[in-house]
Amino acid sequence: MAQLDIDQFERILCKVCDLLTEKVQKFGVVTTSKNFEDEVRVVVKESLVEFGIEVDFAPHPFGFPDVVLGEFGIEVKFTQNDTWRSVANSVFERFKNRDVKYIYVIFGKMGGDPSVRWAKYEDCVMHVRTSHVPRFELDIDAETSLFQRFGITYADFTMLSEEHRMDYIRDYARSRLKKGERLWWLQNLNEGSHALQLQVQLFSNLTKEEKLTARAEASLLCPRIVGSSRDRTKYVDPILYLLTYKGILASRDAFSAGSVAGPDRGGIYVQRALISIEKQMREAALRLEDALFVEYWGYNVVPSLRIAEWLKLADKHASGANPAWKPSEVLFKKLS
Repeated sequence: MAQLDIDQFERILCKVCDLLTEKVQKFGVVTTSKNFEDEVRVVVKESLVEFGIEVDFAPHPFGFPDVVLGEFGIEVKFTQNDTWRSVANSVFERFKNRDVKYIYVIFGKMGGDPSVRWAKYEDCVMHVRTSHVPRFELDIDAETSLFQRFGITYADFTMLSEEHRMDYIRDYARSRLKKGERLWWLQNLNEGSHALQLQVQLFSNLTKEEKLTARAEASLLCPRIVGSSRDRTKYVDPILYLLTYKGILASRDAFSAGSVAGPDRGGIYVQRALISIEKQMREAALRLEDALFVEYWGYNVVPSLRIAEWLKLADKHASGANPAWKPSEVLFKKLS
């Protein structure tokens, strides 16, 4: 078997893509990704005859990359749309063939002017889509790769543990958040994966203790709830926290209605509501993971100092309320 170097392999890729482009333009577009991948294997096999390299036509269904040729690999992408952009594999690459050193993409675009092109995999990965499993997104025409944004090479990235890969993914995702948006996944993998709950329960159906705990966690992470009643968005973060992290569907009434503020009428309802969950907020401050405070506050504080820090944040938000009040003068007096 003749030795194949990088320059030779890339010339072969050019030849393969030219032949595939000619085929789809002359004989009609391929209609499925499976058919296109089979076509790629056929043409690659024909182009590698002189090197004596075999092509596996029955690979593992989840294997990455799709075509393994010794230390070279080809990931095959296909679309019937007029775009060079596609979702790629999981950022964890759990089914990656570890013998492959150099990965390339062959992309079949059947929309518009049908064409087939290739690129280095690491050069065209340009985004991460987050779902239950974060996945790379690639674009053949990407000007800047995701790994350039990360400040790490793809080769070095693949050597990281899954936990450390997620550090890069989280930082990237946070940098793209718009005002008012939150990440709904934060944990390191060794702390358990997080995803939206499949079964959402109503706040009103919780037990008394469950309601107190849920309100306490959301209130602790979102001190803005003490602010002005004219701020129509101040309950968005706590409501979304309960939904995305706890699978609980709540409304603003869970934090400030008379039903949670006690039997007395008048005064500042949210103040009385917070007094009723001081014990649970103390417990939550010691229990909740660091990443949540980084996400909601912008930084972490040691558990023993979180209530004091929350009071500082709450004082700032409450100063704009009507009537203005100072949480640090009212709350956590009995438990301090």
